Amino acid sequence: MGRHGWDSDTRRWRLTALLGVGAVVLALAVTLVSTLTGGPRTTGTTRAGDKVHGTPASPGAPPEPYVGWGFTHTQYSADEGAGAASTRVEQLLTQNGGLAQNQHIMGWGADNPEPVKGHYDFGALDRRIDFMRASGGTPVITLCCAPDWMKGGRAGVDHTNWSQSALETAPTPDHYQDFADLAATVARRYPDVRHFIVWNEFKGFWNDARSRWNYEGYTQLYNLVYAALKKVGKDIMVGGPYLVMDSVDARDQNASAAVKGPWGAMDQRVLDAFAYWNAHKAGADFTVVDGSSYTRDDDLLPDEFAATDKLTAVGEWLRRQTRGLPLWWAEYYVEPGDGDGNRTGWTEPHRVAVQATGMIAMVQGGAGSGFYWNPEEKSGSGCAGCLWTPTGSSGGGRELPMYGLVSRFAAAFPPGTRYETVQVAPDDVPDVRVLASSRTVLVVNTRNRTISAQVDGRRFDLRAYEVKWLDR
Repeated sequence: MGRHGWDSDTRRWRLTALLGVGAVVLALAVTLVSTLTGGPRTTGTTRAGDKVHGTPASPGAPPEPYVGWGFTHTQYSADEGAGAASTRVEQLLTQNGGLAQNQHIMGWGADNPEPVKGHYDFGALDRRIDFMRASGGTPVITLCCAPDWMKGGRAGVDHTNWSQSALETAPTPDHYQDFADLAATVARRYPDVRHFIVWNEFKGFWNDARSRWNYEGYTQLYNLVYAALKKVGKDIMVGGPYLVMDSVDARDQNASAAVKGPWGAMDQRVLDAFAYWNAHKAGADFTVVDGSSYTRDDDLLPDEFAATDKLTAVGEWLRRQTRGLPLWWAEYYVEPGDGDGNRTGWTEPHRVAVQATGMIAMVQGGAGSGFYWNPEEKSGSGCAGCLWTPTGSSGGGRELPMYGLVSRFAAAFPPGTRYETVQVAPDDVPDVRVLASSRTVLVVNTRNRTISAQVDGRRFDLRAYEVKWLDR
């Protein structure tokens, strides 16, 4: 089967799950067709979906509710392509301690895992897990999206609807338990995966009629998945709700009066959804969200660097609500995309500098884990914001500047890092962003020109948008 999913940032979609009479009628029609044709095709699937795949990593100490900083695989990743290029990325990751790696169970490079109820196809997901194991990464699985038959569509290996609207439709309530059972099957198949995120961005849980999130439905799904995973292993780490922490102009009718700043104001409907999940969840080992530094209208307020202060403010609010539950960012964006979701308008030094500032802001808000959404390409030599060059040719798989930032950040600031305050000359404070531990200082020049700055008792020059690492 082909590889499916969406490479661009799909954060703007607000799709309603197929509920009510329409879904019932469609389900009856599917049943009738299946009966007349002898049932949906299951060629190439197996009933032994929960059979352990490959050679899992040997179990170590009980998992912690954090994994550090890493990236999410998207449709075209290094598990496929020219052998030399794939091997090059694998070796690159291994040399840098693996990095935490996240993969969805359907879409973004993975096929339909259960095209017919009880019949499984994990070939593509197996390949991604094998790559994670070979490159030494801490594997994380995002439990999204759902097979068609769980959301009113047709069952069968030939009937998966890979349109964006179909992929991002949530299961109907009568299939929430089926999705939880699929999650448990995935956990049994990959026993070395100890961290699971439940669903992605509330996809399919927007209630158009009430102009708010269907947080009751999501929480019901979450609780069933949480219970199913904990039955597989009590030490499995489970988190949600993977909400998009949208912000708006402070004058917007949905602007929050409590969480706001020069960067705008949080959308109160998002805060309401989080509050409901937080109050009614069966349990959680970590909180996970995603979001951008810019508003829903793509405004960077007051500029691209200062806008990242939103990530700090949101993190602090989340930590207060959850009383210190470990905080993850499943995705984070600091550069608005074009109409197709592509981010190609900045130079790479500019992009890396703002990304570094965003990562600093997340840490300052209390986050200990985060995943860079890697905008991989299938082929070619260029790839704006990518971690490595495309692996479609033997010369691909070479490190790009963003990989240097993410891998160095993960190594310098692992979970549990004790952060320290360092002195910055007063005149230099507006020009730089700084993060420091007892061993490392990260300094970012926020100006598009060379500056001289005094940080931690040392004065040095920084090129335009330079990201500089200092040993202490």
